[in-house]
Amino acid sequence: MIERNLAPQLSQAAKKFPVVTLTGPRQSGKSTLCRMCFPNHAYVNLEAPDVRAFAQEDPRRFLAEYPQGAILDEIQRCPELPSYLQGIIDEDATPGKWILTGSQNLTMLSSVSQSLAGRTAMMNLLPLVYPEIQRFPAPPHTLDTLLLTGGYPRIYDQNIAPDQWLGAYMATYIERDVRTISNVADLAVFQRFVELCAGRTGQLLNLSALASDAGIAQPTAKAWISILEASYIVLRLPSFSRNLAKRLVKMPKLYFYDTGLACWLLGIRKPEHLRHHPLRGALFETWVVTEIIKHRANQLQRSGVFFYRDRYGGEADIIVELGDRFILAEIKAGQTITGDTTGNIHKIRKELQHILPAECIIIYGGETSQSRGDINIVPWRQIDSQIWV
Repeated sequence: MIERNLAPQLSQAAKKFPVVTLTGPRQSGKSTLCRMCFPNHAYVNLEAPDVRAFAQEDPRRFLAEYPQGAILDEIQRCPELPSYLQGIIDEDATPGKWILTGSQNLTMLSSVSQSLAGRTAMMNLLPLVYPEIQRFPAPPHTLDTLLLTGGYPRIYDQNIAPDQWLGAYMATYIERDVRTISNVADLAVFQRFVELCAGRTGQLLNLSALASDAGIAQPTAKAWISILEASYIVLRLPSFSRNLAKRLVKMPKLYFYDTGLACWLLGIRKPEHLRHHPLRGALFETWVVTEIIKHRANQLQRSGVFFYRDRYGGEADIIVELGDRFILAEIKAGQTITGDTTGNIHKIRKELQHILPAECIIIYGGETSQSRGDINIVPWRQIDSQIWV
């Protein structure tokens, strides 16, 4: 398995906190990373029915089995366990003794944050960023292949066809994880709902229209979006609003964390199918946005990323706050950059200049770095060359 960019932060946190909590989507590599970083820790998988039953029926005796601490994998399966762990930690706060992982965000955070407040470092391990993908022996050589394959480690580690692995992943997610998070009565309708969400990646999230298309009530659509967020399938990117709220669109944009999964849900199975697909631009935008978010998550930054859209047509795909300045980024899937693109980003920078100065870039589907005045034009392969934190 390749080295993950989060590894140094994970190891450093274990020197300061008695507990480190690592969340992220199922199969993002959490267990592998923890076992690599903490090879001397006992490993306990709470997905195993007998192990989980022991932890649920007698949590004190279960934890006493690990006097030197342990990696407790999929901790959300025993949400009461952190409460018992609190007392143990208060008696022995040895840094890095307990490592918790989980693939459900909201469920897990509520139990962990309430019981272990001030005692645990919180981190997210998301699917692979592009530099991590390049560490495998046979990374994708084209943009379309990269978008189609996505960023789940096992696809690269075991050289599995993306459509086969992602199909099995989605079936497991719906049949097991969705039932764990919420009592969804009709899984076929939920599957259709997820497919409709894939068709809206990179677009404003209109819950009313989405609910209508899925044939469900709007409160149900809202609850199901929360389920997808809790399991790191989708994210809602907020609109930038500081001091400009009256003129800006407030609706969030919807993105999938993984373009490979979005492609699979859209029925795209080969790179050539993607080349002329009407959603190719939205999928490329999804990849760029989530690449930035994943990069920041690997540096322990969970917020500070927005989009900008006003009611007069002004739009910036990404605004990243860096403390002393903004980065404004436009995202274009094509291989040619026109003057209209550069003009738009200049307009947005002028709107924001009274708040903070802004650096402007355009990330595009081409191969050559360019500079047009004060705008840097960055090819997709060099996205990691930018400072996003």
